[in-house]
Amino acid sequence: MSDLVFIAFPTEQKAEEVRQKVLSLQREYLIELGDAVVVVKDDKGNVKLNQMMNLTAAGAASGALWGTLIGFIFLAPLVGTALGAASGALGGKLSDVGINDKFMKDAAGALQPNTAGLFLLIRKMTTDKVLADLKGVGGTLISTSFDETKEAALREALAAHATSEAAAPAAT
Repeated sequence: MSDLVFIAFPTEQKAEEVRQKVLSLQREYLIELGDAVVVVKDDKGNVKLNQMMNLTAAGAASGALWGTLIGFIFLAPLVGTALGAASGALGGKLSDVGINDKFMKDAAGALQPNTAGLFLLIRKMTTDKVLADLKGVGGTLISTSFDETKEAALREALAAHATSEAAAPAAT
């Protein structure tokens, strides 16, 4: 069973930085993600999703390849390529892998204008090591499907950043 986590950040850059950090943890086999999406809410309230993978482009490339191969069979490779790319792009645009896009856009309504958020669909993780690596990244936990213990640990890891930032100006 997967867990869903939604964390708000003050900027798109910070949300993307944390996504890259989580992806590096995945390369170390400390976490297994089903999806990681950065959402950005502009000053007009419009929400933009920055998916990890562009399904439309991937579908077009795959469709073009298959269309070309089928086109060679019928001696019309250019027509096959064009039709394959168009149908692949349409198929990619209509497919939704990972977290539901409508759900993310609705949930991103909780963000303040000109801020960003990070949705993580977590299949498995080594909780203590992942939270230790995320300690100090900042952000505000908006929602999660974690149990109370994991949720409290994540909130504590995120809050550690706010505490250290608040102490830093006083020391200067």
